Amino acid sequence: MIIAPDDVGKRLDIFISEANGVTRSAAQRLIENELVTVNDHPAAKNYRLRAGDEVETELPEPVPLDAEPQDIPLDIVYEDADLLVVNKPKGMVVHPAPGNPDGTLVNALLWHICDLSGINGVMRPGIVHRIDKDTSGLLIVAKNDAAHLALAEQIKAHSFEREYQAIVVGTPRDECGVVDAPIGRNPRDRKKMAVVPDGRPARTHYQLLERFDGFSHLSLTLETGRTHQIRVHMAHIGHPVMGDEVYGANRTRFEKQAARLISGQCLHAKRIGFVHPTTGEFLRFDSELPAYFTELLRLLREG
Repeated sequence: MIIAPDDVGKRLDIFISEANGVTRSAAQRLIENELVTVNDHPAAKNYRLRAGDEVETELPEPVPLDAEPQDIPLDIVYEDADLLVVNKPKGMVVHPAPGNPDGTLVNALLWHICDLSGINGVMRPGIVHRIDKDTSGLLIVAKNDAAHLALAEQIKAHSFEREYQAIVVGTPRDECGVVDAPIGRNPRDRKKMAVVPDGRPARTHYQLLERFDGFSHLSLTLETGRTHQIRVHMAHIGHPVMGDEVYGANRTRFEKQAARLISGQCLHAKRIGFVHPTTGEFLRFDSELPAYFTELLRLLREG
């Protein structure tokens, strides 16, 4: 493909990651294995794209999956030959990783579907975008590589709608606004993300839905999809997500009183919208807030 003007100056590994919907490390492996060419020649991962460059990527055949199918119930909101939309419960990990080798959404998907896109490798088949373990809500899964690439391109172009709802500590000064702050690894703790000057661009829009004593109910939409983006951005502006044990402050009196309802961040992926990769139809799905979330809202309203 001939690169777009917006991609001029971008590192090759970042471009390949965004263009193909793969992780940056996976993009670097493709480059190292000379499966990526620039103007018909292999290039280094840190090559900076120039105007007129033609980039070609040869995606390898999927290798057998390491994750094992498991008979775990799924809340499937929509399904067809190309994709499915799943309502993930709070507490479920999306894909196997150290410390969570099974019991994940991927294990459940492999039992239900058996065949998923292989672009994201053996441990993340079909996963187009992720949500954290303690974030509930809607997630789209690709059944084939063509659907995966088309959906990843929509995310890159910021045309993929994602609305979350959260309960946050305090109330933002403005009822609606945008947090535009780059996100990267926290230089003091590599396991965490943070707003850093040399981070990747990240934009989160917020809208106040309801104000309480010491808390707020917000709607949040993403332009970008950085790791922990909402949690990092809300903490950055002084309004961490309720229950966030990584980016939040000490628990408030209310959070201690309602501890039975709070297990990790109070964040729900409520709505997604996208163009179907085969039919071209725009689809939008909405999910109900989980029971713990609505109970917390009830308690906050009662004061």
